[in-house]
Amino acid sequence: MSAESAAAASASEPILETRGLSVDFGGLKALDGLDLAVYPGEIVSVIGPNGAGKTTLFNAITATVAATEGDILFEGESLIGLDPNRVTSRGIARTFQNVRLFANMTVLENVMVSQHCRTSQNVIGALLYTKAFRREEEEIRRRGVEVLSFFGHRLVGYRFDQPAFTLSYANRRRLEIARAMATQPKLILLDEPVAGMNPTESTELTGLIGRLRDEWGYAIVVIEHDMGVVREVSDRVVVLDHGTKIAEGDYADVSVDPQVVEAYLGHDAAAAS
Repeated sequence: MSAESAAAASASEPILETRGLSVDFGGLKALDGLDLAVYPGEIVSVIGPNGAGKTTLFNAITATVAATEGDILFEGESLIGLDPNRVTSRGIARTFQNVRLFANMTVLENVMVSQHCRTSQNVIGALLYTKAFRREEEEIRRRGVEVLSFFGHRLVGYRFDQPAFTLSYANRRRLEIARAMATQPKLILLDEPVAGMNPTESTELTGLIGRLRDEWGYAIVVIEHDMGVVREVSDRVVVLDHGTKIAEGDYADVSVDPQVVEAYLGHDAAAAS
């Protein structure tokens, strides 16, 4: 973490906090008493072997799975009991490990429809095509164009009118991030954003993650298996294993922690190394 980020974190309250968070699936504890804090303007990477509970953490925060115990606080207020739409409207957006777009909608339509949580006009306004509805629709379009322009030439111009299914895999990943941005969040959860990308694409998206924080002011939590990306973007790294936190700190310290090495390599391999 930079000196500026560290100072900001120490002077502020967490934007996101989990307290004793547990999620059970039958007899399996996917998360077990997890305490986690994310501060405004911070990029936190959550890493761990497969099955560590990383995606379950995102699902619990965004209310797609229910917490069994504990609490999730966003800007000091509990998210427990809210539905996913309410969580989004509170200011949390996410992407998914498997890209989820409206394949037959255009690039611009995908970003416009994602702003539904911020609209105030109802079906009557749409049917009558009122002045207020037209004004809001134009504002949604303007914001969509602004968000897509963040990605440079990748998603603008003629691509506005292209169906999402015609995009390259990397551009579909970018579009999913754009949809998250369009909800006007304060916190973005990125689930394996560079998965399936080639090295050039991964490098470009790694730079974009930093810009999301620096230029748009988001706090960001990243799940990522690419340790090069984790090293480059993270102010802080949290390591999960079997639903519990086993390490936390700077990448340089966490990457050589004996518990982390054992979790990734197994006890025998870690001992041999």
